[in-house]
Amino acid sequence: MYDRLVLILVETISWGKYIIVAIAAFFLLSGLNKYGYSSDLAILTGFRAARNLLSSLFAGSIITPILLPWIPGKNFSFKGFFIGFWVVFVFNLFEFLATGIIEKISWIFIIPALSSFIAMNYTGTSTYTFLSGARKEMRTAVPLQLTASLVGLILWITGRFV
Repeated sequence: MYDRLVLILVETISWGKYIIVAIAAFFLLSGLNKYGYSSDLAILTGFRAARNLLSSLFAGSIITPILLPWIPGKNFSFKGFFIGFWVVFVFNLFEFLATGIIEKISWIFIIPALSSFIAMNYTGTSTYTFLSGARKEMRTAVPLQLTASLVGLILWITGRFV
């Protein structure tokens, strides 16, 4: 457990760089709509996207390693997905996720996929993980994570125009 806790700050900072780039991209794309581009919409939707992306970072790099022994499932990717899904559930419960239905559905794909991918980095901090098992998990999980992320991104962009 201590090995995972020590890495929380390292993983959060290392993934934070990528999340910041994603936040910038989402801010730029947030202003798009069927009438053109709106800077007010970019700010409103961009902040919501930033919060959602940061929540996936928080779920994958902080919550998952802390709760790892108590999260159901064997694979780290599933554990990250599980926590990411609960973040989506809580955000949706309090209407934090999004305003439109298509945007809500898009975040249901994006947040768990990112959380799952980030959580998979903790595979090396476990005493019961072997290289062959990590490779097997990645061969299965990464295509699913990529597919979910792309579906979510396509839905999110589509939601800008509907």
